[in-house]
Amino acid sequence: MRLGIFKGWLNKVGQVFTRRGVDEELLEELEETLITADMNVNAVQEILDALRAEAKAQRLREESDVRACLRNLLKGWLGEPAPLTESAPPPTVYLFVGVNGVGKTTSIAKVGHMLQCQGKRVLLAAGDTFRAAAIDQLQIWAERLNCDIVKHKEGADPSAVVFDAIQAARARGIDFVLADTAGRQHTHARLMEELKKIYRVAEKALERPPDEVLLVLDAVAGQNAIRQAEEFARALPLTGIILTKLDSTSRGGAILTIRKELGIPIKLVGLGEKADQIAPFDPDAFVEGLIGGEEPS
Repeated sequence: MRLGIFKGWLNKVGQVFTRRGVDEELLEELEETLITADMNVNAVQEILDALRAEAKAQRLREESDVRACLRNLLKGWLGEPAPLTESAPPPTVYLFVGVNGVGKTTSIAKVGHMLQCQGKRVLLAAGDTFRAAAIDQLQIWAERLNCDIVKHKEGADPSAVVFDAIQAARARGIDFVLADTAGRQHTHARLMEELKKIYRVAEKALERPPDEVLLVLDAVAGQNAIRQAEEFARALPLTGIILTKLDSTSRGGAILTIRKELGIPIKLVGLGEKADQIAPFDPDAFVEGLIGGEEPS
């Protein structure tokens, strides 16, 4: 997670605090850095205000003090690690949502593999019925994982697929249902309404809300990722985010904005294309990557 949003700015930070107080010119450079890193204006302003306040209260002078201040502020935004929920009794049901191209189907497979490594039985639900390729892709992953799959024909009602998958999991004593949904543009109102229907059908079948509604976001999507999160959060009670492509040149500021303004925890990060390249989100490691410096011990 070596993202380094603040690294260049911190290299100059010996000039930030003078006997006269905060060096506003250098703080303007920080503002530009953060906006370039896909943080929105409100979040940026909050960081700047906090730095000014801490500089005055603690008389910050050294680069290490500023680094520590930023670290504590950002860790406070991200909060503690948020593990995935598991239901008792089973099946536990996770709905995966997101636009096309963010790595949603691959993320489903990765979560399935992770759960299998914990000794859990997994069933995949091919709820993206709009594209035959999506059904075929999930079928391939089911074969690779050697797990069950419930699928219907292309064009079938995706809610029916999810309902049947839950019923099948109950009958077969399966621990987890991982349900794909059609990739869609977050601005498409009719398709977002369909997502709400899938949620309602799953809730009816379970006699409780689905255990997780996981929004898959591309780490390099920047401001578009923020817009996606806002729109999906209006349609569904999102419980967490899976952040994909964090192995690339992602800048990370969008995730800080989403976490701060929408309160949706980041639960998992994808670190590559292989089935085992997924991990629980580590807020400490993420922050260290943003500001540079030594990794936490």
